[in-house]
Amino acid sequence: MGVRSNVTSEPRFFIFAFSTSENQRLIILTVVLVIYLVILSGNLLIIALICLEPRLHTPMYFFLCNLSTLDIMYVSTVLPKLIYVCHTGDHVVSYISCLTQLYFSAASGSIESYLMTSMAIDRYVAVCFPLHYSLIMSKKVCVLLAFPAWFVSLVNASILPYFANNLTYFDLVVVKSFYCELKTITNASTSDISSLKTIITISIIYIAVFPFCLILASYIRIINTILKIKSSAGRWKTFSSCSSHLTIVVLFYGSAIIFYLSQSHEQEIILSFMFVTLVPMLNPLVFSLRNRDITQAIRRRIDR
Repeated sequence: MGVRSNVTSEPRFFIFAFSTSENQRLIILTVVLVIYLVILSGNLLIIALICLEPRLHTPMYFFLCNLSTLDIMYVSTVLPKLIYVCHTGDHVVSYISCLTQLYFSAASGSIESYLMTSMAIDRYVAVCFPLHYSLIMSKKVCVLLAFPAWFVSLVNASILPYFANNLTYFDLVVVKSFYCELKTITNASTSDISSLKTIITISIIYIAVFPFCLILASYIRIINTILKIKSSAGRWKTFSSCSSHLTIVVLFYGSAIIFYLSQSHEQEIILSFMFVTLVPMLNPLVFSLRNRDITQAIRRRIDR
């Protein structure tokens, strides 16, 4: 919603997600800063452990290292600006900064979706073809799965800022969110966005629906294989090797679906904040607490 009547191609965006009172800004600043530091420290710890521990140089941890790197990149695009807004009370975001946030949020969502799919393929091969796992999931195959996820997503995400740059807005646009993301930016435009919505729908099919279907197909085969294991201990051990990844998949896709189906602005703000912070914050926690290799690597580093 614009607060002035004239339309321009170089607008400024007014972030209006939270109350502007000084006391509430201080509380939000503290919460966001703590969350940001937790995300940074947790994911940097995962990256350091995987790089330093030879026992963690396996396909699953290679993808986890990519995921942690992505999470750091994603939150560093959004949260520092929110911290600045809460600290200074200056809610205005420049046009270039807004397009930058739009680009990286779109790219990060796409990369994470593809990385989740790569990890699902890894778990599928590990459970369904354990004797051929090391042969199938070679270093070359891992790179061939990870590199396109980054390259295609970074290239594809550039389409959105390009089209957003051709839209018109009021010269000062109130963004009822805490950062510039696709849904709020397109809704704030005064232009006809029907063609852009078509492009977004096609993109969602390729970057979200198709990968989700692959993940679902992988887990159908995984569950079918687990059910054929005769001992309950064997079934649980096999399932536990997939539980961390499955938990993150549910959090990622669940929060994204709920956010884009939400109707009220208040729900959108809360769900958007959860989507940006929850998965990056829980990734290290889920994979470390439910993974013996990570916990043992931490103990070895502490004992040295």
